[in-house]
Amino acid sequence: MSTDTPDGSADDAPSRAELAARVDELEDALAEATDGDDTKKMSIIATKGTLDMAYPPLILASTAAAFGYEVTVFHTFWGLDILHEERSKNLKLSSVGNPNMPVPNAVAALPGMDRVTTMMMERKIDDNDTATIEELIETSLDMGVEFQACQMTIDLMGYDEDNFYDGVTTGVGAATALQDMAEADIQLLV
Repeated sequence: MSTDTPDGSADDAPSRAELAARVDELEDALAEATDGDDTKKMSIIATKGTLDMAYPPLILASTAAAFGYEVTVFHTFWGLDILHEERSKNLKLSSVGNPNMPVPNAVAALPGMDRVTTMMMERKIDDNDTATIEELIETSLDMGVEFQACQMTIDLMGYDEDNFYDGVTTGVGAATALQDMAEADIQLLV
């Protein structure tokens, strides 16, 4: 069996070295063309620590991570309570100033009403088998969501970094959060 090509002369065929060089050149060009990171990024700023405002950043973060997004959630001011292991289990729902509350503000302002509305919401969460804040945080961390705690707020509010969930990134400043937002495809303030 001959390895000669019937149509071309041996002088026209490239040498093995030329073929190897061309393959290397094409592989380099392919690597360069596909080197761009196609992973989409989402950056969320969480500023509120009430029960009803803890869910949106966590649900959005875990859902985006499930769709393959690289997700960062920067928690500042009262949003840090979401990352605090003990405080996150006792988040309250404010009944005053919430236009969707089924009670007028005059009634909502009565002593103990925040506790009543919080218990009502917790019952709804439980009755509907909705994930708890702790479950959403753990699931999000398992999916690669990066939860960042604002260092200025940690210092200002006197938080102990050891009380945050394992896996929370501390020591993050506003400049880092802004840079992350600038690089993200989706930016949200919650």
